[in-house]
Amino acid sequence: MSTRLSDLMDCFQGVVPTGIATCSLDGRPNVTFLSYVKYLDERHVALSCQFFNKTKRNIAENPVAAIWLMHPVTLEAHRLVIRFLRSEFKGPLFDEMALRIDVIASHTGMSGVFRLLSADIYEVLEIEPVEGHVLPAAEAAEALAAPPVAFRVKGTRGELAALQALSDRISRAECLERLIDALLDSTTELFDVQHAMVLLYDETRSRLYTLDSRGYGRGGSGAEVGLGEGLIGAVARSRKPLRVSHAGSDLRYGRAIRRGVEGSKEADKLSREIPLPGLHDAQSQLVLPLVARGRLVGVLALESRDPLKFSDWHESFLNVAANQAALAIANLQEQEEPEDARPAGESKRLKPLAGRKRAFTFYPQDDAVFVDGQYLIRNLPGRILWKILREFVSGKRHEFTNRELRLDNALGLPPLKDNLESRLILLRKRLEEKCPDVRMVPVRRGAFALESDSELTLSESAQP
Repeated sequence: MSTRLSDLMDCFQGVVPTGIATCSLDGRPNVTFLSYVKYLDERHVALSCQFFNKTKRNIAENPVAAIWLMHPVTLEAHRLVIRFLRSEFKGPLFDEMALRIDVIASHTGMSGVFRLLSADIYEVLEIEPVEGHVLPAAEAAEALAAPPVAFRVKGTRGELAALQALSDRISRAECLERLIDALLDSTTELFDVQHAMVLLYDETRSRLYTLDSRGYGRGGSGAEVGLGEGLIGAVARSRKPLRVSHAGSDLRYGRAIRRGVEGSKEADKLSREIPLPGLHDAQSQLVLPLVARGRLVGVLALESRDPLKFSDWHESFLNVAANQAALAIANLQEQEEPEDARPAGESKRLKPLAGRKRAFTFYPQDDAVFVDGQYLIRNLPGRILWKILREFVSGKRHEFTNRELRLDNALGLPPLKDNLESRLILLRKRLEEKCPDVRMVPVRRGAFALESDSELTLSESAQP
């Protein structure tokens, strides 16, 4: 039985680099490695073209080439004889391939230097297995016998059951915080993903900020990514999902190219390398844009140390979940939040514990708040925190309502309904992470109390 191109889908994930061999008309061969080979259909593949001057010259003279693909688990290799058809410089295919290249360029500080020049389309003429690159039959069978569990719904695998469970949780969420919890908990519990984060989009600053996460421990909320920066920023800017199954090898390739550029005349175009958010050793990432009614709401980012964790199927299926979550987030953000008229209940001002002190410092230049010399939060949440701290310490009050914060012109809230609730969630989480003895406690709908077990001192400084 002959091998079909679709039988080699795992080889296209790029865990093992793909090589291409070309030959000029006078018989001089050239071999190099490719950044990206994309499966198109049973007879066609697309190759990324960046720097391959000699490869391009050879193809212009002799359009037939050979590439080899290797299975990332069994190391079974196949040689493909291909024939050049055309180059695409724009359009959906070019944009999709360029997005992946741009991510690596952004992380390695080579935006504008390391970029896709064209998406080259080739016809596949032959597929030939290469002997000597496979594990013994027994080991190969064992390696492929137990595919990773993709879904866990009460101990059974069920794609639709998982999606239904996620949908039910999202539909029952009464507020933004519970909705984000439902999305992250469902992703990690039902879809067997250990590391996930949700970032919301700040339209006024063109930046994304991490509202909550799973699997990273404490201290991750508030981390920011600029639009277009790295994998998350690239997905946010393009509003298209992106899956990288070989982040480590991609970055090594990009850094190797960077070292070459550092000694060239284009060295001045290099910028600083952007650290990967989340896992420092992530090998596969799947980032999904949260878009509702054409508006970017945020990003759902998943990652794993397993280079084969996510497949084309995961990307398509989880994108359905992301779309539903985006609509739910947008609906909650756009709702007016009426203040509950019920009494405050049990809220009361607490006396600080003897000997416990906290020193808060506010820097007006960027609205940053530090606690005991350590950064806490900045921008709009920083202004909100400083307002309530001042009124709390002065003894004026310890309860606040969302409505009064919305109407306070001194806070400078943008005219977007989504800004306040998400910033209050972020502020509460940052306090829990950095100084849990100072708390924002909900007392009724649309209202919260500030509580502290420590004596608070406040100061302002003009120097950051």
